[in-house]
Order: sequence, then structure tokens, then C-alpha cells
Amino acid sequence: MKIEVISCLKDNYSYLIIDEKIKKTCVIDPSESEPIINFLEKNNLKLNYILNTHHHYDHVGGNIELKKKYGAKVVGFEKDFKRIPEIDIHLTDGEIWKEDNFEAKIIHIPGHTLGHICFHFYNDNNLFTGDTLFSLGCGRIFEGTYQQMFSSLEKIKKLPSKTKIYCGHEYTLQNSKFCIQYDKENQNLIKKIKEINEKLKNNQPTIPSTIEDELKNNIFLRSDNENIKTNLNIGTSSTLATFSKLRDLKDNF
Repeated sequence: MKIEVISCLKDNYSYLIIDEKIKKTCVIDPSESEPIINFLEKNNLKLNYILNTHHHYDHVGGNIELKKKYGAKVVGFEKDFKRIPEIDIHLTDGEIWKEDNFEAKIIHIPGHTLGHICFHFYNDNNLFTGDTLFSLGCGRIFEGTYQQMFSSLEKIKKLPSKTKIYCGHEYTLQNSKFCIQYDKENQNLIKKIKEINEKLKNNQPTIPSTIEDELKNNIFLRSDNENIKTNLNIGTSSTLATFSKLRDLKDNF
């Protein structure tokens, strides 16, 4: 499978997964239709499936036009069926979605929204995390709780370390500035920031990351780290309390 990173709106990423053998495609979180259509037509491809991680407009904005143009089936979480435009296939937590040669496990990861899911294409070690896990960050908590977001990230942490992370936005540079403020002793992070700046300088996306990379550098996956707790001046607080404090600080960063 080939994955094309398609920039949409201001800083969104949509992802087109292409099965080059049978010329079938699916798109993850089409923020808008035009960039997707442009790529498909330029490469003489049709769209077969639309996969939505959650209902926010900047992740489903292209659903209606893309379905109308290509007859693509819209795939999303069953509990969000009233909020995802044109949804055809309602999926449940832990279900395997399998169509043509596409195969992904559905993982319910509430916090950012209550109906948020990720698509784990486990045969290819690819994970599409929407707005739950970013490179060096995590999503704002709009509908869920700190505990829900924390638990969702814990689920992701348990996946194979080489799993590639494809998130919904290009937030990596700003996230890195927050991480280094409270994790300044982290040599892996210092190296990572240099790599990020080099990619952006060359107009390259900083995505994908990997779970291995995020475990080393993403402060929201490192809330059990004693240096971070010391830098936050919160002593022996629980891991959840540390995570919650970090999320509050990031909201106002």
C-alpha cells in the first residue's frame, strides 16, 4: 500500500491510501474535497472509501462532495453516525474493517471527542490517529475527560513500537516548543527538534512519526517521568495528574 500525504485547509493532513495492484483507494479524514480530487484526477484514480476518525468539520468537510462524485462509501464509528455526513458503514470498537485489500482494526479513543476512533492498518504498521495523538502532542479535550484521553493514549502506547503515526495536523513545531519547556534534559527531543526544523525548512511534512519516537519525545506520553514532574514543580503527583496539568498548560501555551 502507498500512502500520500495531502495538505488541506490551513494545517490539516488528509491521507490517501492506494492499493497500486488493483487501483483501489481510501482517504482518511478529507478536510475538503478539492485537493483530494486534484490528486486522484492527476493520477487517474477513483475514490472507493472515505474513513473518518471523528466528526469535526475539518475532518469530514469533503465527505459529501467526494461521495457524490465517486460513489465512495463513508466509514465511521457507530456512535457518531448522526454527526458524520453521509456515513454508510458503522463500525464498533475492536471491529476489523476489511474491504478489497484494505484491513484495519478500529480502536475507540475518546477524549478529543466522545466518538473518536483510530484506524490501525496492522499489516502495514500504520495508525491514523486523527486529533488524539499528534507528533509531540495530543488533542484538546472537547467532549471527554482527562481520564478518557489519558486512557486512549495508553492504548496507543501499547501498539508495536515501529507503528507509523499519521495524525490530523501539522502541529509538530509548536508542540516541540511546549515539550522542550518541561523536558529540557531530553537529548532525544533536542535531536528531534533539529530534524523537525530541517524538514520544515525543506517544505517536507514532519509526519509520519512512530510510536517509538513518540515514547521518547512526546511529553504527553511521558507523564510518569520524574524530571518532567520536577520541572512542573508538582512533586509526587500521579501520572494522570501530571498529564492533566500538562494538558491545561498546553491549552494556554
